[in-house]
Amino acid sequence: MRTIWKHRELFVLFLIAFAFFVVFKYGPLYGVIIAFKDFRIMDGIWGSPWVGLKHFYELFRTPDFYRILSNTLLLNLYLIVFAFPSPIVLALLLHEVKKYAFQRLIQTTMYLPHFVSWVIMAGLVIYFLSPTTGIVNYVLQWFGFKPIFFMGQKEYFRGIVVVSNILKEIGWGSIIYFAALSGINPELQEAATVDGASRWQRIVHINIPSIMPTIAIMFILSLGGFLSSNFEQIINLINPVTYETGDVIDTYVYRVGLQQFQYSYTAAVGLFKSIVGLALILAANWTVLKLSKGESGLW
Repeated sequence: MRTIWKHRELFVLFLIAFAFFVVFKYGPLYGVIIAFKDFRIMDGIWGSPWVGLKHFYELFRTPDFYRILSNTLLLNLYLIVFAFPSPIVLALLLHEVKKYAFQRLIQTTMYLPHFVSWVIMAGLVIYFLSPTTGIVNYVLQWFGFKPIFFMGQKEYFRGIVVVSNILKEIGWGSIIYFAALSGINPELQEAATVDGASRWQRIVHINIPSIMPTIAIMFILSLGGFLSSNFEQIINLINPVTYETGDVIDTYVYRVGLQQFQYSYTAAVGLFKSIVGLALILAANWTVLKLSKGESGLW
């Protein structure tokens, strides 16, 4: 109790965050039971009849679900491969910029898109990719290529989602890596420079190993949402032509759950997604602990 009183300000801050998670994250978890019920609004959660695993059987018997699941897996795989390393690369590059004012200017410029809503960002993406007025097609025509209707061809949709995600979030995502780089002991850099190490060698042998625990933790956390997609981004970019490659679990839940009122079925979909995410986090954490010999990991 003396320790708590001594650090009471920190505990008050902790209680605020703890209350937020209890009220908005853990409190509503009781509603997950509608995945095992035939939920009716008039009967309420407890009054609705139990149906066991009926909705899960229905989920795996639905032909569209496997197409949607494959779309989600492929899209998130592309995001892991291309979008996840992008903030790391940006942070490494910014860390090498010696002029403080220029460094801050680049950081501020890269942070700004994060604060723009996906409604606006999607509108800009559609405008830039327009076959008639878009700057991308203008450049293509300048090089002698024919204009491409990017938003009207399903094979381009995943690439558009990945690139727009990188452009919007790369700056914000680099903050934590840049902070980790700032914590590296400068004496390591000085000693390497005295020994004749080039800038590239210092990045490879000092900077990257130093932030590897941070990269590992962020990678583990990103796997927790592997079956989740940025709903706001997808719903603002998708159209009927790109449904075949762009329809993911989140848009499927929105369409079936809210528009068709199949609450229990979509609750089963959400529970399935959460279980897979938990399994991926546990597996990734176990793998990282083994590879790092217990030095990295969430716990």
